[in-house]
Amino acid sequence: KITFRTHLVQTSQDIKMWLDLYLGMAVFLSVECKPLNKGTHNKLLVISFDGFRWDYDQDVDTPHMDKLVEDGVKAKYITPPAITMTSPSHFTTITGRWIEDHGVVHNMMFNSTTHQKVGHKATLKRSEWWDNGALPLWITAQNQGLKTGSFFFPGGGANYSGQCVNRALVEETGQQDDNETEWRQNIDTVLSWFTEEDFDFVTLYYGEPDNVGHAKGPDHPDRKTIIKQIDRTIGYLREAIQRDGLTDNLNVIITSDHGMTTVKKIPLVDEIILSKYLNFFNLVYFELLDYGGFGMITPKKGKEQHVYDALMKAPNLTVYKKEDMPENFHLSKNDRMQPIIVIADLGFNLNSVGDHGFHMDEMDMKTIFRAFGPDFKKSYLSEPFDSVHIYPLMCKLLQIDPAPNNGSLSVTEGMLVQNDTSRELLLESILVSKCMTVNQMSLGVLLFLMLVISVMFVN
Repeated sequence: KITFRTHLVQTSQDIKMWLDLYLGMAVFLSVECKPLNKGTHNKLLVISFDGFRWDYDQDVDTPHMDKLVEDGVKAKYITPPAITMTSPSHFTTITGRWIEDHGVVHNMMFNSTTHQKVGHKATLKRSEWWDNGALPLWITAQNQGLKTGSFFFPGGGANYSGQCVNRALVEETGQQDDNETEWRQNIDTVLSWFTEEDFDFVTLYYGEPDNVGHAKGPDHPDRKTIIKQIDRTIGYLREAIQRDGLTDNLNVIITSDHGMTTVKKIPLVDEIILSKYLNFFNLVYFELLDYGGFGMITPKKGKEQHVYDALMKAPNLTVYKKEDMPENFHLSKNDRMQPIIVIADLGFNLNSVGDHGFHMDEMDMKTIFRAFGPDFKKSYLSEPFDSVHIYPLMCKLLQIDPAPNNGSLSVTEGMLVQNDTSRELLLESILVSKCMTVNQMSLGVLLFLMLVISVMFVN
């Protein structure tokens, strides 16, 4: 024992040396045994081109969109929610909720009691219209430590449970929507948010080709012109991503809110003139009509059946009582839906040359989905799906826990480059085993040192 002590512990400096060595090993081993980091994610940019019908690129030369098919994902088409309008559809995308759950039931903010109606762009900043309990992805991501921004995207300018988007630019009334130079500047701006300010998630909105569709109709040459401009803009986007060094860590989703159809006008057809069938002064208390193919009516008290029966006589019009709406519309549960809902047959309404707001199952209401980036497969053609399923896909890309939603990741996960799960599990099990072994070794070393020190003091 004396010899053993003489060789191992001769002075108090030797004790300190052994203790320092043990502490050093403990620090080293604790660094080596950190668990796998599952929170890493690439950045995400979501771009919406309003009113981009699913087939708009099929009669126009679009080399940049064609290249996206090779370099990323394309869905055959996607189906918007039942109210095929800008605000309701965009809010379904950003919340993953059906319209009856998120409550944005129209482009206009309205109050059927006071007869208040607020125009679409004036509504974009009105939190009382947007904040109905469904959290948009910006806020959900921010609550989990991410940094988010919105550039003109509907809903981005409101507050939700007192929280605002980290950075939100809101489109103003009268703002020009078709300036190609400004489109490119907007791309440069949002990319700088990623590169210079480390944003994680940004949405970008363009008002075309919706404006041209309304003004000229989807079959007008000007619609083809604006699609070519969109294609050039997508080409510029891809060049700018490469220029800014974002190719390997930025995913991009390009989508829209609804399609567009040509409105049938006289003398080709008889227009739907509801006043021919309905005495508005005597029967109607409040109405939201002349906004495409979708409308809502609040009859005067006791006149509900009179209004319903009268509208049922109108041609090219489907009439629903709120409580009788089909379940797959996902509309009837929301208090903002008025007692009588009317949906015109495709192409029938009273305003503009081209319009939307028609039944979501009409092919002219279908829209686009494209995606590319490090987490997306290449040359992948997806089957059609509902736009509500984009939300869980975005959450997956950002590696965050989704808020309650009506979407399903199983619909879209096939378009993702899947991680080698078995390899990850193997690596994790190796690390866990290593850490357990290290902990056992550390305990052994500690016991050995205690034994040595006790022997020294005993002797």
